Amino acid sequence: MSQKLAKPVLRFAPSPNGRLHLGHAYSALYTWNAASLLGGTALLRIEDIDAERSKPEFVAAIFDDLHWLGLDWPEPVMAQSERMDIYADAGNQLRDQGLLYPCFCSRADLAAHAIGLDPEGAPLYAGTCRHMDRGEQIERLERGDAVQFRIDVSGAMARIGMLTFSVVGPSISDRPQIRHARPERWGDVVLQRKGMPTSYHLSVVVDDAAQGVSHVTRGRDMEAGTDMHVLLQMLLGLPSPIYNFHKLILDDNGKKLAKSRHSESLGDLRAKGWTPEDVRRAVGL
Repeated sequence: MSQKLAKPVLRFAPSPNGRLHLGHAYSALYTWNAASLLGGTALLRIEDIDAERSKPEFVAAIFDDLHWLGLDWPEPVMAQSERMDIYADAGNQLRDQGLLYPCFCSRADLAAHAIGLDPEGAPLYAGTCRHMDRGEQIERLERGDAVQFRIDVSGAMARIGMLTFSVVGPSISDRPQIRHARPERWGDVVLQRKGMPTSYHLSVVVDDAAQGVSHVTRGRDMEAGTDMHVLLQMLLGLPSPIYNFHKLILDDNGKKLAKSRHSESLGDLRAKGWTPEDVRRAVGL
């Protein structure tokens, strides 16, 4: 008797640090359309590990905007702020493997000693604290110096060797292709900080595994970052989803819509009289 295959699971995971804009609308609609095409389910997840910027009113606005677009999802909705102990456990797994080390470098230190730029154009960490004497590490930790914990990417890759993942596109139903991951181009990224047991990279892979996410749809701006996620999945013994990278919605200057640039929100458009159909036409869905 053949085993029944689990239905595909996808997710849309916004951060509640501002109102959703057309770029978010496209990503959400794209994800729900992909789930429908695969005969699967689309989940909503709230990525609110940034306690200072995440606001309850923005969570409520996310629910309201998505319902206005005609989308629904299974309850309860996962919120990352409720899962800090789980992320800490994942970090401890990496520490037990000898792959997480304390770094005391300031931003000025990082900029002064950078060995290039990462895929997003930020200074690439030189690994200054990777080989710090254990006694000095303990002394500085006990003293309460500002600290962040980085993953030793070169050490991890030396154990793993070649790292690959599956990508489909442009349609979610296309045949998967194998792609080689190159997390070393990100250097030793920060996974934890003092008082914060997680980062975006760590939380997202833990949560995707916990929710049984089989397909990850994300913008092309996250394509390079996927290399780090695949590395963490391998190190933590988590399954790697199939990835699909969709287009970005750009403004009149050819820049990606962003909350940081105060891109017009869905709430603003609704106040102007836009309908969900107007949004779909605007983003090409």
